[in-house]
Amino acid sequence: MSEPLDFTTSVKWFFKGIIALIFFALIGILMCNIWIVYSTDDRNYYSLDKLPSNDVGLVLGTSKAVQGGKTNLFYKYRMEAAARLYKEGKVKFLILSGNHDSVFYNEPNDMKKSLMRLGVPENVLILDYAGYRTYDSIIRCKEVFNQQKFTIISQPTHNARALFLANNLGLDAVAFAAQDVQSGYKTYFREYLARPKAILDVYVFDRAKYQEAEEE
Repeated sequence: MSEPLDFTTSVKWFFKGIIALIFFALIGILMCNIWIVYSTDDRNYYSLDKLPSNDVGLVLGTSKAVQGGKTNLFYKYRMEAAARLYKEGKVKFLILSGNHDSVFYNEPNDMKKSLMRLGVPENVLILDYAGYRTYDSIIRCKEVFNQQKFTIISQPTHNARALFLANNLGLDAVAFAAQDVQSGYKTYFREYLARPKAILDVYVFDRAKYQEAEEE
């Protein structure tokens, strides 16, 4: 009679352990999000008047269209914000950093075309085709384009993570918040999960030192 009891007890403890792991994982994700948001809040600008001027703006890439071919509002508002910063004299050059998986998917080139349609001259647009992730875009802005001080341009939730990465790489970065998208729940959910990964990149994986060592 003892064997079924032992098995049942083991199963109960197993599920309790799973629940405990899930609980602590959720707490960890929440704490990471709070840490990143509050540690970067004073450098994430919503007002153009208060935003410091920099020579270079770093525009973080995203797809220009969502599933079904509709315009990606995150992309649209980001391009409008970048064009506005240039026209208002808040930046002189724009690095367009995004993914270029194939001839059919080219975020930097899409951004270039959109910004030119918005009146930004081609000669101030610098394309970075290897911005596969936000971390890559920040590191490459420092290591490839030799920028120590620049303005990040994206939506406010994305800006917080980008600023956290830049600050921990010793960069003097600020960010300008493009208009948010109220219906972008999936994007916000991915962002909340990406923030713990950003902390691991900085404090555990230390990818910056690894990439610097490769370039040397």
